[in-house]
Amino acid sequence: MQRSGRHLPRLPFLALALSGALALSTLTATASAQTAGDAGPEAQLKQVFSDIEASRLDSALQKTEALLRQYPNFRLAHLIKGDLLLARGKPIRTFGAAENAPEDRIADLRAEAIARLRAYDDKPSPNAVPRYLLQMPADQRHAIVVDTQKSRLYLYQNDTRDGRPRFVADYYVTHGKLGAEKLREGDKKTPIGVYRITASLPAKKLGDLYGNGAYPLDYPNEWDRRQGRGGHGIWLHGTPSNTYSRPPRASDGCVVLANADLSELSKNLQIGVTPVIISNSVEWLSLDDWQAERSALNRKIEEWRADWESRDLQRFLRHYSKHFEAGGQKFEQFARQKRQVIADKEWIKVKLSNQSVFRNPGKEEFVVVSFDQDYRSNTTSNQMRKRQYWIREDGTWKIIYEGSA
Repeated sequence: MQRSGRHLPRLPFLALALSGALALSTLTATASAQTAGDAGPEAQLKQVFSDIEASRLDSALQKTEALLRQYPNFRLAHLIKGDLLLARGKPIRTFGAAENAPEDRIADLRAEAIARLRAYDDKPSPNAVPRYLLQMPADQRHAIVVDTQKSRLYLYQNDTRDGRPRFVADYYVTHGKLGAEKLREGDKKTPIGVYRITASLPAKKLGDLYGNGAYPLDYPNEWDRRQGRGGHGIWLHGTPSNTYSRPPRASDGCVVLANADLSELSKNLQIGVTPVIISNSVEWLSLDDWQAERSALNRKIEEWRADWESRDLQRFLRHYSKHFEAGGQKFEQFARQKRQVIADKEWIKVKLSNQSVFRNPGKEEFVVVSFDQDYRSNTTSNQMRKRQYWIREDGTWKIIYEGSA
């Protein structure tokens, strides 16, 4: 493994252990990668690995020791320090060179190193937006997007000036032992979908496994139940007191952060409001494409509102899928009820406000729309928080579910 102008380092374990996953020859800290949103030890790790690749082992050891002073329970850093100390006596040709080191634990730490460095090197462009955050209401300060493949959680702020989500920070996370796309109780998978934080559970009410606390999500939501998905107890939570971070796949389905990261993140969470969108792999849009998709969906929602006000039943029902089902009603029953209700009205006024639009990150193409609805007619007036699921059907968006939020 000879590089032009360079000799083979005495400690090539990263080149061997992470071969094919990282472009190690480019592992030098760059201004473009270091942003105000950096969270966690990735920048220091990158400098350590860069020193190792350049055979600056004393410098790498000093940086690793500094990293451990900041994160004393960081097992990956302990492993790297051990290898660096062993390298003083003999060449080390594998990651985790201590005798009788458990291979499964070494594999977990190798996966963590890859996940952290990939995320550090592959930060989203400042001009890219997660496809799922199409619109946040004014009272929603932040949104969370999780990428399970990258073991990364992204925090976005709602810029109320133009509605654009703006990147704040990103954090390393752990998810389900058996991956994502949860289907049933006990499958040790993390669900994919659009969820909300429903509560805050303080550490004193939990076991040490959950670290600084926990934030339950509303899994299974209406869509999950419609698809027959089961299980419960999907939370954002911290790590045990003797552990800085866990391997990328180590939970029973929850999303797990380092305690310090959870404490920082918790400052931005609103119970019952903050969305948590969990994806297998985040899709990023340019600002122009994001705005175009957002505008198209908002036009469809406005058409639905205006057609309801028109009292023209056919115009109103064209917005509903033939597979619509909600409140025990299927499309035919829903249509009959609306026919009777509309026939009794001389006029209808519908006002929508505080609207959110989030696209599903999974294989199923739908958006979750929530809003405050102020309905008035010559006989009735009411206000409610409503949630709808719009799917792509026959080339257009149609409502397949609606109900109280």
